[in-house]
Amino acid sequence: MTDHTHGTDVMNALVPLARELRQHIPDVMKAFSGLASAVMAPGALDTKTKELMALAIAVSHRCDGCIASHARGAAKHGASEAEVAEAIGVAVLMTGGPATVYGPRALSAFKEYQSSSPTTP
Repeated sequence: MTDHTHGTDVMNALVPLARELRQHIPDVMKAFSGLASAVMAPGALDTKTKELMALAIAVSHRCDGCIASHARGAAKHGASEAEVAEAIGVAVLMTGGPATVYGPRALSAFKEYQSSSPTTP
């Protein structure tokens, strides 16, 4: 078990809100979900690499929900803590100071999901 709960806390807060929004704009949300599935599917880049990229972008954009989602995805697809830390380092390089605040959140969320997520190739 882990002491890190930021990712779970964020997801628990956002899921009911996303469900409510989906009731109002179901076609938009379905299209976004389809886009996300297509983008994250393995291709020239494997899904783990795409999750690491998305996590770094989430840190750069200071999006807690995105951080939680892609930290969970990185853990699910077998990323290591070292890979996550290096991806966060790229976000720090490209974003500067704000990434030093959101980067630790991303690492904490990853560690939370890493300890509880079965790995998929």
